[in-house]
Amino acid sequence: MRRTVPRRFELLVVAGFTEGHEGPPDPENALRSAVVEATGETGASGYPRYTGGGMEADIDPATRTVEALLIDGDELDYGLSVRVLPVPEDPPPA
Repeated sequence: MRRTVPRRFELLVVAGFTEGHEGPPDPENALRSAVVEATGETGASGYPRYTGGGMEADIDPATRTVEALLIDGDELDYGLSVRVLPVPEDPPPA
C-alpha cells in the first residue's frame, strides 16, 4: 500500500523553552510561521522537500519530523525549534 505525502504543512518557529504555555504552540505564539508546499523533490536527508515563506525543509511526513531546515537561507538559531502542523487539504472542485 502506497502512502501519500501531504502537499503542505505549516511550520512554526518557537523558542526552545517556553514557560507557562500549555499544549502545542499555535501560530499566534510563534516567532515565525510559514505554510510550506511539497516540491516533488527529495532533500539530502532522503525525505520530501517543502518550501514556502522563506523556509525550506526536509520533512518526514510519517512522523512530522523536520530533518533539515533553512530559514531565509540560514540554519535555525540555537535555542529555537520548529513545530510541524498539518494544513487541511483543499476540497476537490464540485
